[in-house]
Amino acid sequence: MKTANNLKKQEEIASTHKTAHKNFPMVPRVIFGAGCFSQLGDILLPQRKSSEAPFIFLVDDFFENTEFMAKVPLMFNDEIIFISAEEEPKTAQVDALVAQIREKYKEMPSGIIGIGGGTLLDLAKAVSILLNNKGLAKDYQGWDLVNKPALYHVGIPTISGTGAEVSRTTVLLGPEKKLGINSDFTPFDQVLLDPDFSETVPKEQWFYTGMDCYIHCVESLTGTYLNAFSQSYGEKALELCKEVFLEDVPAEESRDKLMMASWHGGMSIAYSQVGVAHAMSYGLSYLLGVKHGIGNCLVFQHLEEFYPEGVALFKKMMDKHSITLPKGICADLTQNDFDVMVNVSMGLEPLWENALGKDWKTKMTPERLQALFEKI
Repeated sequence: MKTANNLKKQEEIASTHKTAHKNFPMVPRVIFGAGCFSQLGDILLPQRKSSEAPFIFLVDDFFENTEFMAKVPLMFNDEIIFISAEEEPKTAQVDALVAQIREKYKEMPSGIIGIGGGTLLDLAKAVSILLNNKGLAKDYQGWDLVNKPALYHVGIPTISGTGAEVSRTTVLLGPEKKLGINSDFTPFDQVLLDPDFSETVPKEQWFYTGMDCYIHCVESLTGTYLNAFSQSYGEKALELCKEVFLEDVPAEESRDKLMMASWHGGMSIAYSQVGVAHAMSYGLSYLLGVKHGIGNCLVFQHLEEFYPEGVALFKKMMDKHSITLPKGICADLTQNDFDVMVNVSMGLEPLWENALGKDWKTKMTPERLQALFEKI
């Protein structure tokens, strides 16, 4: 019977069903395998709108003046924009790229292709969003603020570990915070996973970026948000990280395994979250410009009280690969500097709730957080 009481109950049930579980998107198309980059041209061709609608390639400037550039499948008025990955991606950088593209081309681009590490992948995701949405990049820092779908965008990671190739966020340094554009429109439409790219990655960078994946797993698997979906991906990624960083795996196999660890690690936080290390790393990055991978490592080494097993294993990995982290990063900071880092870090509430529970504010005070920063 459709009595007022029954209708009210049905509305309550419908409302609960709408909010109880998040309906996340995933990357719809992915190709994996050594040398698969050679198929990019065939993949892009059906997506081309016209000869006047270019594909814009955002490429790590590491590849400028290398033989690799001859393999990029350019047609018509396609453009390559080389970008340095020395600094974390910024909202102002996204706005400048979007303005440059809009001014140069009469038609909207056919798509954006990011080739590089997490910095280039995040820039590609952000630029594709802002080309199709009004306003500035900083307006979309947060959760579910994007209203319109992004332009077609492709991610091609050249280093493994960040999970940026599969995540629904693009992390940017803004004028007031370091925070991602977390939305259903952020994930790539297509990803190419070609392990050959990571052959030339320097050892320290390989380690720091790989540890981003490892720390993803530890934070996801020990968090209060943990569920079977996150656990299944997180456990596989952790297993792969242990093989790569603790066992003597042949180089080619190691590249394959770390690329898949990155994918699984990124997937593990789709239905979960990261934790203390990432929250603190965001603060370090915002104030000091410390890159994300090494920032996570600088923080994680001091987090035994939160992740005792994870930190112990991390230190074994450091020893095996003879990695020495810099010291005294926060030695000369002023109280105002610490206040800025603490405020940026504590603003990432979902991360803290995942790490410490809903009452996290009673456990992690600004004073306690500053004491942790002072160890770095």
